[in-house]
Amino acid sequence: MINKEDLIFVAGHKGMVGSAVIRELNKKGYSNILTKDRNELDLTNQILVEEFFKTAKPKTVIDAAAKVGGILANYENPYDFLLINTQIQNNLIQSSFENNIETFVFLGSSCIYPKFSKQPIKEEYLLTDELEPTNQWYALAKIQGVKLCEAINRQFNKNYFSLMPTNLYGPNDNFDLNSSHVIPALIRKFHEAKENHSQDVLLWGTGSPFREFLHVDDLASAIVFSLENKPEHNLLNVGSSKEISIKDLALAIKEIVGFSGEIKWDTSKPDGTPRKLMDSSKLLDLGWKPKIDLKSGLEATYNYYIDSLK
Repeated sequence: MINKEDLIFVAGHKGMVGSAVIRELNKKGYSNILTKDRNELDLTNQILVEEFFKTAKPKTVIDAAAKVGGILANYENPYDFLLINTQIQNNLIQSSFENNIETFVFLGSSCIYPKFSKQPIKEEYLLTDELEPTNQWYALAKIQGVKLCEAINRQFNKNYFSLMPTNLYGPNDNFDLNSSHVIPALIRKFHEAKENHSQDVLLWGTGSPFREFLHVDDLASAIVFSLENKPEHNLLNVGSSKEISIKDLALAIKEIVGFSGEIKWDTSKPDGTPRKLMDSSKLLDLGWKPKIDLKSGLEATYNYYIDSLK
């Protein structure tokens, strides 16, 4: 259990997930929150991270820090995605353990599961088959973090657990077309096409894969819920339990943006995993549930993007 006065360190507080966690903690009355930006603390530097933990001594650590990106970024930068993510999480987990931090929340991604996993994906399907090649580097780093937390729990009886969110979107998302995920990329492409009076928008793949999406504020509520309820599981999926094809997602965003042209598909580009629906029943059975439906979330995210351009 966590108290409102406990010192909580949120790593990666300026990112989409970290900033949502800060909002949720503030909303729930947690006032003793510690943050450090990249200029203040380089999380890839083991010595600096060790010194920080010895001095700060937080009671709880939430690891929302990671190098993230879409299919293109993962495909073109495998070394960076594997090494940097491993460095960040190992430094945070090791320093937390060595400084007797009581609770550690590790955040990963649904890409840790096999490419052709049975659906919906249960936590126990981890490491039962091969990964999706386009993002295996990021996935391998995250799997290592999950297993490191599990190892600490087994050997030292700590409260270090992992939450695996499905595909996330929302405020503070990355709208850079070279490194973004699907929703921010579609929002930007349709918006720019509308502004430029383009007749069509070219999208990657066939549009046939199915994906599950969760608003980042719902993930933040799941994180704080988990801290307050201390789950017994080492690994918990966090999803909306609803899926949509990329084609239907594109059509929904096209309508929200107000683009009147056509959608064309570049079938020479990869689709990624054909289907990826999470089984979040373990967390749902504990009493958590998402509150933001996809249409409302997409509309709010588009409004955020428009405001960010001003």
